[in-house]
Amino acid sequence: MRFPLSMTAGMAGYILKNKLRPRPEWQKDLAPKDGASNPFRILHQPHTGNGVAHHPMIHKRFPLVLMLEPLHACNLTCTGCGRIREYEDSITQRLSVDQCLKALDECGAPIVSICGGEPLLYPEIGRMCAEMLARNKHIYLCTNGMFVKKRLHEFKPDPRFFINIHLDGMEQSHDLAVERKGVFQQAIEGLRAAKEKGFKVTTNTTVYKETDMRELEQLFEYLEQFDVDAHMLSPAYGYSAVNDREIFLTRDDVREKFKDIDRLARRFRLSTTPTYLGFLKGDRELPCTAWGNPTYNVKGWKGPCYLITDAHYETFEELMTRTPWESYGHGNDSRCEHCMAHCGFEPSAALGINAQPGDNWKLLTWALK
Repeated sequence: MRFPLSMTAGMAGYILKNKLRPRPEWQKDLAPKDGASNPFRILHQPHTGNGVAHHPMIHKRFPLVLMLEPLHACNLTCTGCGRIREYEDSITQRLSVDQCLKALDECGAPIVSICGGEPLLYPEIGRMCAEMLARNKHIYLCTNGMFVKKRLHEFKPDPRFFINIHLDGMEQSHDLAVERKGVFQQAIEGLRAAKEKGFKVTTNTTVYKETDMRELEQLFEYLEQFDVDAHMLSPAYGYSAVNDREIFLTRDDVREKFKDIDRLARRFRLSTTPTYLGFLKGDRELPCTAWGNPTYNVKGWKGPCYLITDAHYETFEELMTRTPWESYGHGNDSRCEHCMAHCGFEPSAALGINAQPGDNWKLLTWALK
């Protein structure tokens, strides 16, 4: 199977339960009506006959994956990363383990993506992951891989725990993207050590304008020797904090890059769903479901999404009810115009929005493969 049975069945049950009975306190609309909370909103919005076209899940909001950033400190300065620039003033701060667990309990998401920053710089990362596993959560520990070998002894292999190592290409390309030589080899050493100890290991790759998709195929071929469990792919998002549009992709660029993705998906263990891949190559449209992957960090609940910051909220309920969700997305906000990132649109695919005939069968066979 592509994912552990507990993860597949648990997520399916969780989605069904929340679709049938979404938490009513998360569906209130308390956002300002004058647009003042979003100064970047553009005037044109798509309309149906009676007004603005509403998101099909706008009154059935619930989270799928908590994007948890216990700290923003990092040992690298990757070219396309907005975090170390956006949170420069709080780079030395970090959440306590209790704050992280409270955020997890508050939103109730079945999956946690621990990111940052570099989460393996977090002193109590081992204890925090153990506490989350005790709550029966599934964890993706997203790391650049450089400290995996050093800190591996703090974790125990578990089918619900994935070490997710970022690799943006083969050695030369990856080291160029992270702006330091030797990082690729250290990440591979960490990957190899984790697999030898029985851990589940996945990779995460960001696709930029200069990314050669043939090189990514070469990367996945190279990683086959280590029996990597899955590969995640997502087009880069153009962070305003990075201020370099030349490395980022337009929607047309994304669809050109991913036009041959079905061939790679048949050959390699991609964890990206067929529905989301169809969106990337232009076979279908999906609305952004940013609340599906909420972000919590040292400043609170980040709104509206992992990629754009217009506000930080003290509670998860405030994020859900005070964010003007329908002010965002393609056609509503210029910052969303070219975004097709995994964290915004994979939740829409998982929720079956804009489903096409045969989607359920395709997803089932993909999950069981």
